[in-house]
Amino acid sequence: MYFIYILYSQEFNRYYIGSCEDLQIRLQRHNSKGVPSTKPYVPWELVYQEEFISRTDATKREKEIKAKKSRKYIEYLIVKYANKNIK
Repeated sequence: MYFIYILYSQEFNRYYIGSCEDLQIRLQRHNSKGVPSTKPYVPWELVYQEEFISRTDATKREKEIKAKKSRKYIEYLIVKYANKNIK
């Protein structure tokens, strides 16, 4: 399985969107400063994820979210995800 994910740095009030095959390992890499683009904003928490069968589909969705260039859309996804997981 492949994932797209959104991370949030509470200290810096920043979001990061990415894709990967193993979420736990990827989050650990972000928080151990192993990813140059997220290194200055540690710690990160996983606030959203979607699962895909293929890397192509995950990458396509990642690009779709990034293309919106909208913090409001990101926050909408997070709230929708949180509500879905509460039920």
